[in-house]
Amino acid sequence: MRNIAAYLLLQTGGNANPSAADVKKLLAVVGIETDEDRLKTLISELEGKSTAELISEGSAKLASVPSGGGGAVAAAPAAGGAAAAPAAEEKKEEKAEEKEESDDDMGFGLFD
Repeated sequence: MRNIAAYLLLQTGGNANPSAADVKKLLAVVGIETDEDRLKTLISELEGKSTAELISEGSAKLASVPSGGGGAVAAAPAAGGAAAAPAAEEKKEEKAEEKEESDDDMGFGLFD
Protein backbone atom coordinates (compact mmCIF):
# COMPACT_ATOMS: atom_id res chain seq x y z
CA MET A 1 0.00 0.00 0.00
CA ARG A 2 2.83 2.38 0.73
CA ASN A 3 4.32 1.84 -2.69
CA ILE A 4 1.06 2.42 -4.55
CA ALA A 5 0.29 5.47 -2.40
CA ALA A 6 3.70 6.93 -3.18
CA TYR A 7 3.29 6.11 -6.89
CA LEU A 8 -0.10 7.84 -7.05
CA LEU A 9 1.20 10.79 -5.06
CA LEU A 10 4.03 11.22 -7.54
CA GLN A 11 1.56 11.03 -10.44
CA THR A 12 -0.67 13.62 -8.80
CA GLY A 13 2.39 15.83 -8.31
CA GLY A 14 3.04 15.87 -12.04
CA ASN A 15 5.33 12.88 -12.64
CA ALA A 16 3.28 11.03 -15.28
CA ASN A 17 5.40 7.86 -15.14
CA PRO A 18 7.23 7.49 -11.79
CA SER A 19 10.14 5.08 -11.68
CA ALA A 20 11.08 2.70 -8.88
CA ALA A 21 13.83 5.13 -7.87
CA ASP A 22 11.28 7.96 -7.62
CA VAL A 23 9.01 5.92 -5.34
CA LYS A 24 11.94 4.75 -3.24
CA LYS A 25 13.23 8.33 -2.87
CA LEU A 26 9.80 9.63 -1.81
CA LEU A 27 9.36 6.90 0.79
CA ALA A 28 12.90 7.43 2.09
CA VAL A 29 12.04 11.07 2.82
CA VAL A 30 9.60 9.90 5.48
CA GLY A 31 11.84 7.07 6.70
CA ILE A 32 10.10 4.11 5.05
CA GLU A 33 12.18 1.30 3.60
CA THR A 34 10.89 -0.42 0.47
CA ASP A 35 10.86 -4.03 -0.63
CA GLU A 36 12.70 -3.98 -3.96
CA ASP A 37 10.90 -7.00 -5.43
CA ARG A 38 7.42 -5.69 -4.63
CA LEU A 39 8.32 -2.26 -5.93
CA LYS A 40 9.65 -3.66 -9.23
CA THR A 41 6.48 -5.74 -9.65
CA LEU A 42 4.30 -2.70 -8.96
CA ILE A 43 6.17 -0.49 -11.40
CA SER A 44 6.00 -3.14 -14.13
CA GLU A 45 2.22 -3.51 -13.66
CA LEU A 46 1.52 0.23 -13.56
CA GLU A 47 3.98 1.43 -16.18
CA GLY A 48 2.36 3.72 -18.73
CA LYS A 49 -1.06 3.84 -17.00
CA SER A 50 -2.68 7.01 -15.78
CA THR A 51 -4.46 7.41 -12.47
CA ALA A 52 -7.82 7.49 -14.28
CA GLU A 53 -7.06 4.17 -16.00
CA LEU A 54 -6.05 2.57 -12.72
CA ILE A 55 -9.22 3.72 -11.00
CA SER A 56 -11.45 2.48 -13.82
CA GLU A 57 -9.72 -0.92 -13.83
CA GLY A 58 -10.05 -1.16 -10.06
CA SER A 59 -13.73 -0.21 -10.19
CA ALA A 60 -14.38 -2.92 -12.77
CA LYS A 61 -12.69 -5.49 -10.53
CA LEU A 62 -14.64 -4.35 -7.47
CA ALA A 63 -17.93 -4.63 -9.34
CA SER A 64 -17.54 -8.41 -9.40
CA VAL A 65 -16.90 -8.68 -5.64
CA PRO A 66 -19.97 -9.63 -3.61
CA SER A 67 -20.76 -6.91 -1.10
CA GLY A 68 -23.18 -8.82 1.08
CA GLY A 69 -26.46 -7.47 2.34
CA GLY A 70 -29.54 -7.46 0.21
CA GLY A 71 -30.80 -10.77 1.68
CA ALA A 72 -34.28 -10.96 3.17
CA VAL A 73 -36.43 -7.89 3.38
CA ALA A 74 -39.08 -7.81 6.09
CA ALA A 75 -42.50 -7.31 4.58
CA ALA A 76 -44.88 -5.03 6.44
CA PRO A 77 -48.27 -6.57 7.21
CA ALA A 78 -51.12 -5.26 5.07
CA ALA A 79 -53.48 -4.79 8.02
CA GLY A 80 -52.56 -4.00 11.61
CA GLY A 81 -49.38 -2.11 10.79
CA ALA A 82 -50.07 0.23 13.72
CA ALA A 83 -49.87 -2.69 16.14
CA ALA A 84 -46.38 -3.55 14.95
CA ALA A 85 -45.05 -0.05 15.70
CA PRO A 86 -45.40 -0.24 19.52
CA ALA A 87 -43.68 -3.63 19.51
CA ALA A 88 -40.75 -2.12 17.63
CA GLU A 89 -40.54 0.72 20.15
CA GLU A 90 -40.48 -1.78 23.02
CA LYS A 91 -37.59 -3.64 21.38
CA LYS A 92 -35.62 -0.41 20.99
CA GLU A 93 -36.16 0.41 24.67
CA GLU A 94 -35.03 -3.07 25.70
CA LYS A 95 -31.86 -2.74 23.62
CA ALA A 96 -31.08 0.61 25.20
CA GLU A 97 -31.52 -0.88 28.67
CA GLU A 98 -29.27 -3.81 27.77
CA LYS A 99 -26.48 -1.44 26.73
CA GLU A 100 -26.66 0.39 30.06
CA GLU A 101 -26.61 -2.89 31.97
CA SER A 102 -23.60 -4.14 30.04
CA ASP A 103 -21.56 -1.18 31.34
CA ASP A 104 -22.37 -2.23 34.92
CA ASP A 105 -21.21 -5.77 34.22
CA MET A 106 -17.70 -4.58 33.37
CA GLY A 107 -17.24 -2.89 36.73
CA PHE A 108 -16.40 0.51 35.31
CA GLY A 109 -17.89 3.01 32.91
CA LEU A 110 -16.24 4.72 29.99
CA PHE A 111 -16.72 8.20 31.43
CA ASP A 112 -16.38 7.45 35.18
